[in-house]
Amino acid sequence: MTFDETMAELEALGTAQNRKVYTRHGAKKPMFGVSYANLGKLKKKIKTAHALALQLWDTGNHDARVLAMMIADPQLANPPMLEGWARVLDNYIHTDAFSGYVGKTSYAEDMMRTWVEADAEFVEAAGWNLLGASAMYAKRLPDDLFRPFIERIERDIHGAKNRVRYAMNNALIAIGTRSDPLEEETFEAAERIGVVEVDHGETGCKTPDAAPYIRKARAHRRKKDAKTTVAP
Repeated sequence: MTFDETMAELEALGTAQNRKVYTRHGAKKPMFGVSYANLGKLKKKIKTAHALALQLWDTGNHDARVLAMMIADPQLANPPMLEGWARVLDNYIHTDAFSGYVGKTSYAEDMMRTWVEADAEFVEAAGWNLLGASAMYAKRLPDDLFRPFIERIERDIHGAKNRVRYAMNNALIAIGTRSDPLEEETFEAAERIGVVEVDHGETGCKTPDAAPYIRKARAHRRKKDAKTTVAP
């Protein structure tokens, strides 16, 4: 699909109801309001198209940027591109999608370490999102890499920016799913942290209570790992 064809299809698929819902979740104009079901169909149709993704991102359109992150090629990412995209993040919908894309690139760990030190709310949130993803999926990394972050989350979470608090809380849960020793360390930290207040605006979203969620998530992870273990 060409850029003009893609934008025309996005516009045709948008609805007023979706625009209203996305606005409540922090999305900004310009926006068509395309459902994720339809964005998924477009992704399947387009597959990977990096040049088109760059064009879509440059529009500033909410839906075009979500689609851009779905079809951009992780192998063609580079630090200037990722930093440029990060600098204009202004809502958690884009931040979560962006974090997912960066996690597929070879720069995920470097960007994580840089962005958890950022001043901008959504850039820092992306950093903590990447940390959580690394804890869950990067088995090559040692547990010791995550221990300083447990201490930092406990120390800083209540004073962090709104969406950073949410990302930190999720990262703590993710670290707790990684191993039995980390489960105990994160559970104890979560108990000391207590309730994490996050303003979700006019939505029904809630912040997970980390301590019981860690226990539940780790039990699920152990069960999943047991199923994938091949007997000798």
